[in-house]
Amino acid sequence: MAEHVDPVADPETRTVRICRDRCPTCIFRPGNLMHLEPGRLAKLTAHTIANEGHIVCHDTLGTGAGSICAGYAAHPQGAERSLALRLVRAGALRATFTDEPTAESA
Repeated sequence: MAEHVDPVADPETRTVRICRDRCPTCIFRPGNLMHLEPGRLAKLTAHTIANEGHIVCHDTLGTGAGSICAGYAAHPQGAERSLALRLVRAGALRATFTDEPTAESA
């Protein structure tokens, strides 16, 4: 069973939130800055691609306004397979780009 995360879409405005840039500890930055177990990122990415999903930026978790990770949105297969990102490209939804949350806004 998947864990609950804040949705990245707003049905009222028909928008999908996407991080403008990778956060400083983005899992897609070199160096395993989040100290993931070996192979975890590859498994997470493969699972997400296979399920036409997206990866929510960890900095936006718990804010009530999750955003698609900029690193995942830039991933060639991730961007191609994500249903949310495909709906944006098709014009069914609009993208709204978010900045990294700060201590004051989180």
